[in-house]
Amino acid sequence: MKVVVVYESMFGNTTAIARSIANGLVESSEVQVICVAEKDTRLPDDIDLLVVGGPTHAWGMSRPNTRKSAPGYAKKPNRGLVLEPGADAAIGVREWLASQGRLPLSAVAFDTRVKGPRFLTGRASRTIAKTLAGHGARLVAPAESFLVDRKSHLLPGEHARAEAWGRRLASLVAPKAGAS
Repeated sequence: MKVVVVYESMFGNTTAIARSIANGLVESSEVQVICVAEKDTRLPDDIDLLVVGGPTHAWGMSRPNTRKSAPGYAKKPNRGLVLEPGADAAIGVREWLASQGRLPLSAVAFDTRVKGPRFLTGRASRTIAKTLAGHGARLVAPAESFLVDRKSHLLPGEHARAEAWGRRLASLVAPKAGAS
């Protein structure tokens, strides 16, 4: 089975979760992990599953103005954050999805967000999932959130939870006919 994980990350949390999901998927799949800040973010034609994720900013998907504020947030004292390359770029998951045509494939969404009630923290994965469905994708599982603390550090156990989620996703999608 061929899987592509596309993500956006500000401080490395979503990168880490994307890689953990890929680690869970790789047991039964050929997995490619793509950051939207990379130059070539075209999808291969023959994928069986698209996994898309990003950080939650201002209760939803990041926008150019929320990405521009990321460097200042990283510089705050006692945060211990390092800005990912391309994190404050003009393109994020929102813009990448907008640039996609029809996506007639199986897909699923994830995000990273602060631990707390969703009505207080927001959830980027919900909008990512709706956008994927709007492009014709068949959602194979509910969107998933992976949690960070108030200083934007992943909570203990989130890597293992993401890897287990990746294994579950692999069991939900049958490879395309003729695929190896």
